[in-house]
Amino acid sequence: MASVFSMIINGDLPGRFVWKDGEAVAFLTIEPVTPGHVLVVPRAEVDHWEQMDTAAFAHLSAVAQNVGRAVKDAFDAPRMGLLIAGLEVPHVHVHVFPALSLETFDLANANKNARPEDLDAAAEKIRASLRSLGYGEYVAD
Repeated sequence: MASVFSMIINGDLPGRFVWKDGEAVAFLTIEPVTPGHVLVVPRAEVDHWEQMDTAAFAHLSAVAQNVGRAVKDAFDAPRMGLLIAGLEVPHVHVHVFPALSLETFDLANANKNARPEDLDAAAEKIRASLRSLGYGEYVAD
C-alpha cells in the first residue's frame, strides 16, 4: 500500500506543493508548528532516512536547504528549523519551518486545526519567494 505521501505526490490526495523536481517534492503540512511549515519528501518510498542512497539523501537535503531559504525569506524568520522525526508516516520526510523557539521543534505543538485559506496563503508566499530566489523552474503552481 502506498504511503500517504506517495498518494499526495501521485495526486490521489490533495497537496499544497511549493517544489517539484524529478527526485523530490515539498508541500505544506496540514498540521504546521508555525506558518510556513513545509515537508520535503523524496518521490521514492523509503521508510528510514539512513537507508536512503547517499546521493538521494544529499539531493533531499539540498532541496530542504533551498526551500528553507525561501521560507525564511517569505516569513522573515529569525531562524529555520530542520527536523527528521520519521515516526508519523513511513516515508522519509524532512520538516522545514520557521523556528521561533525550542518549542517549535516539538511536533506535539502542531496546529491541528490550521485554516485552509492560511495554508493556501503560506504556500503562495513560499512559491513567490522561491521564484525571487531563482528557483522558479522547480516551483509547483
